[in-house]
Amino acid sequence: MANTWNSGIHDRKLKEEICEIGRRVYSKGFAAANDGNISIRVGENEVLCSPTMICKGFMKPEDICAVDLDGNQIAGTKKRTSEILLHLTIMKNRPDVRAVVHCHPPHATAFAVAREKIPQCVLPEVEVFMGEIPMAPYVTPGGQEFADTVVPFLKGTNTIILNNHGTVSFDTTVEKAYWKTEILDAYCRILLLAKQLGPLQYFDERETRELLELKQKLGFDDPRFHNEDCDLCGNSAFREGYKEPLNEQAFGQAPQFSGYLQGQSAGNGNGNGSNDDLVQSITNQVMAALQKA
Repeated sequence: MANTWNSGIHDRKLKEEICEIGRRVYSKGFAAANDGNISIRVGENEVLCSPTMICKGFMKPEDICAVDLDGNQIAGTKKRTSEILLHLTIMKNRPDVRAVVHCHPPHATAFAVAREKIPQCVLPEVEVFMGEIPMAPYVTPGGQEFADTVVPFLKGTNTIILNNHGTVSFDTTVEKAYWKTEILDAYCRILLLAKQLGPLQYFDERETRELLELKQKLGFDDPRFHNEDCDLCGNSAFREGYKEPLNEQAFGQAPQFSGYLQGQSAGNGNGNGSNDDLVQSITNQVMAALQKA
């Protein structure tokens, strides 16, 4: 395996790839301070990984260290990440996985903190390229018990939400692993924004089956291919979330704010108001709410 990969623990190009993904993670706001960790498997028993206590946006190739599949450090001047066992457990259970990215993308982590399941049957791209996003139970990070929380979910996905913690994504390359994190956080952001406008509109059964047929043609697997009796969009907990509209909670005058979204300006009600009118209206409502508090 090591020969076919044509790589090793001293491969500078792979170390540079880890640093590049670290910069993306940091610039996106997916990892504050020294949060997050990244790894690439480079042999049968060798894995490159980011070190602990370092900002992922400012790593250099010489900072990258290496471990064996048991987590023992075998190279590098800096200490390996404290959460490497999570990466290694994924690699041991998924021989096809060569790279793992763990970080705390804010919108996806908001779902992790609320323990709100990610709904399916909303966006075509997410339905085809990602599918169901499972949620692993919370365990104090760092040890093998924490790493084992993802094992039950590894067969059917390449992205997992870690309750009250963050996300972990994995694939054949570190860039592909990172892409899944970025797609998930963008999706969660869209969900949160859409929920403020009103109820989500889900695909119906015909639309969902068409997307699943496309997914199958593209060669992607999905648990729904193997269960004829499943609810195609069963992961629907988000339908029950936010019992009261967020804008009503924040402003107390939802009809006025909603009118702007329907083409009527919150400033004058005739649809010709400026953005300044809307900003001033929202500011007035916030100040009024603060005075009542």
